[in-house]
Amino acid sequence: MKTQTIDIITRALKNGDMTPVAQVLRHEHPADIVGMIGTLPLRDVARVLLCLDHVRQATLFGYFNAETQVALAHAIDRADMARIFGAMAHDERADLFARLNEAQKEALLPGLAQAEREDLRKLAAYREGTVGSVMTSDYATLPPGLTTVEAVAHLRLIAPDAETIYHSYVVDDERRLVGSVSLRDLIVARDNALVSEVMRRDPPFLRAEDRRERAVELIRKYDVLALPVLNGGDRLAGIVTYDDAMDVAREAEDVNFHKTSAVAGLGTNMLDASFALLYRKRVPWLVILVFGNIFSGAGIAYFEDTIASYVALVFFLPLLVDSGGNAGSQSATLMVRALATGDVKLSDWGRMLGRELAVAAALGLTMALAVSGIGLVRGGPDIAVVVSATMVLIVLVGSVLGMSMPFILSRFRLDPAAASAPLITSLADAIGVVIYFAMATWFLGLTAG
Repeated sequence: MKTQTIDIITRALKNGDMTPVAQVLRHEHPADIVGMIGTLPLRDVARVLLCLDHVRQATLFGYFNAETQVALAHAIDRADMARIFGAMAHDERADLFARLNEAQKEALLPGLAQAEREDLRKLAAYREGTVGSVMTSDYATLPPGLTTVEAVAHLRLIAPDAETIYHSYVVDDERRLVGSVSLRDLIVARDNALVSEVMRRDPPFLRAEDRRERAVELIRKYDVLALPVLNGGDRLAGIVTYDDAMDVAREAEDVNFHKTSAVAGLGTNMLDASFALLYRKRVPWLVILVFGNIFSGAGIAYFEDTIASYVALVFFLPLLVDSGGNAGSQSATLMVRALATGDVKLSDWGRMLGRELAVAAALGLTMALAVSGIGLVRGGPDIAVVVSATMVLIVLVGSVLGMSMPFILSRFRLDPAAASAPLITSLADAIGVVIYFAMATWFLGLTAG
């Protein structure tokens, strides 16, 4: 079916008659439409978009990524873009407005009613990274004195302009939040019951100045579709919906994922990233880690007499240092995630340290047992003892280092995701080299340096 639709779009673009496209896309989901036309040239994307009705245009526009939205805003005629802009959801409109240049902003504002312009300026004024920057003003409110029948009738009237009506927020005459009520509660309640009788008092809420990740935490905690947002005057300013929180969570996960690989966020998709952007984002950490690895080389050079006396030690070097780095990377990944989700707090470091030592010791002993046989075959009993003992120590040190680094960075108000796998691996490698050859030098009765 999708292939047939794509063929119809392709033929229509070639023939110049977009009527069949409007018909075939009438019942398609916007996400599917974006998937079908997203790879087309920008001019053709705009042509497909403009053949739809203006409400459909605005909905579809919101499904494009930020870079494509800005590019389309440049490519589409000013009058057409003004109509799309005016029909967009309030929060999506504010996000797009913030990305446009001043000339584009001035061109689009006259197409909005005065109330919409004021709403747009209010939403766009919130600092990036706060709850206010991701909230929407498309929400449903109810006065506490309505009956449930009157409340449902009211929601039916405002539904076309509201982001969601499944949860409504009960406010007093000064727009202070006094409760929340679900559509289900209104429907199942008796007809003459008042909203104040069926509403939930003191519902969870967000502050507009809270960091936006707070919305993800609370929506996950209370398992709700939306949360109200209060401004500095304790008045209802907007709501954050579940899908907006998902977008925030996805962005945070993308950033953390890149950081754990020592790559700065690209700010665009991989396909559209330029050579210069990819180089610029990847080179800083790689250069830093190159110099970090010099310490591993210095450790090897310091113990060159030990290596010359027992060449078999070199065989186990990659195995040992990689084991420490791998153990450290595992611990760091677990701790970064736990700190990000709030499962673990800074005050839990001591408790986590004790458990990590126990787990790392068990892991180290298991891995030592696994390599002891190889040590016997390759170097004899003495080498086997050195390799086994070193394995336990290296896994212990790597695991504790990987677990502790996110706590240390968080303590100094730095991003714990910066405790990336390459950084932990480089540190564990350098420490592992010193532990290994120091252990060998001591146990085998040699002299270092």
